This record gives sequence, C-alpha cells and structure tokens, in this order.
Amino acid sequence: MSVITEFTIPADAFALHQTFEEIPDLMIEFERLATHSREWIMPFLWASDADIDTVERALRADPSIENLQRIGHDRNIGQFTVEWDEEFQQLIDQIVDQHGIMQEAEATNGSWFLKLKFVERDAVQEFQEFFAERGYNFELQRLYEGTAPKEREYDLTPEQHEVLVTALEMGYFAIPRDAQIGDLADELDISTNAVSQRLRRATRNLTRNTLTMSAPEGFSERH
Repeated sequence: MSVITEFTIPADAFALHQTFEEIPDLMIEFERLATHSREWIMPFLWASDADIDTVERALRADPSIENLQRIGHDRNIGQFTVEWDEEFQQLIDQIVDQHGIMQEAEATNGSWFLKLKFVERDAVQEFQEFFAERGYNFELQRLYEGTAPKEREYDLTPEQHEVLVTALEMGYFAIPRDAQIGDLADELDISTNAVSQRLRRATRNLTRNTLTMSAPEGFSERH
C-alpha cells in the first residue's frame, strides 16, 4: 500500500542555500510536472517577497540554478522557470531511484518541506537510510497511507470533518447565513460551545495544511 511522507531538509543540503542566506524570509513553492524527464521534475517556481527584482537577482546567482527565466509577476509574487544544476539533478534522480515521487516542495527560512509518495512502506526506511549514508539529513515529520481520507491528510479529526461538512450543507458559511451555531449544535446533538471549538480547530488545521507556505515552522502543532 502506498504511503505519503512529509520531510524537512535544510537548504544547504538540498537547494537554494545561497538565496536563503541573502533573503532569509523568502517563500518558495514549486510545481511538479508528471514527467519522466529529469529536467522537468520541478520546472516552475513561485517566489514571494517584497522586491521580486531582488529575488530574481539572488536566484540567478544561486549555484543550484543553471538557468532562470521570469515568466510572470503579480504584486510581490514572481513566477519563474528553472533549469537546475547537475548536482541537484542527481539528487532528484536518487529520490526517484528510491521509488519516491515528489508531490510538493516548499521552502522558507532556509528549510525545505517535501511531500513524497512511496509505493510501499518499506521504501520509506530504505530512502532514509540511503540518504543518511550520504550525509543528507531528511527529517521525517508525518507518514500516512496514500489512500487515507482527506480529513487525515489535512489533520482533521472525524468530528472536525463532520462539523465542517454539516456547516456547509446547512448554510452556515452562506452570506447571509442560513444557519447559526445553535442550529449546528441541534443537528449534531452537541453543545454550542463544542460546535464553536470544533469549527475553530477544523478551520485552523485545514488552513494550515492547504493555504500556508510555512510548513516547517508549524510541524510541532501537527502531532
């Protein structure tokens, strides 16, 4: 059965270390293409910072990038196409050789957050051992089944998932609202205070796991 793993790794062991030294609070997000070409594993980069021109200069000077082209710019978010240097390409090759599929890659504050999928659970340990022997300190943060329900992937408990779905179906999120906290409490047969707490916690977990780019800073809250 496939498993999803979430790792962190410092930038100096992965990519863009020099860029993060120059712009520590830069936020980076990559889009992966479904391709077997090593050059197109992580070809699109989004960078968020107050000055995209400064970000572009830093990225162009970073030794882990062979070629960079800006293809879009909206306010403080720049989109780029990236060609990686050979050393990073080889690292990606090694991840693929260990039967890992890169699903997400984000970075900020000099730390990378990687979401990888493995066909078998045993491959996760082999992956860690393989890279540990080569001096790469991938730190496992989460591991769950690839067929896990969405509520588990987003850190939602069954109760939090239920209250969100009920609120949506009853029109609690509509403008104007078609249902109030008391209506949800009656439907779920729990107190209004319990409904309120579940909604707040569910919204926090859902937002943190779907919208934010600062995953490495929030790992302690996931367990």
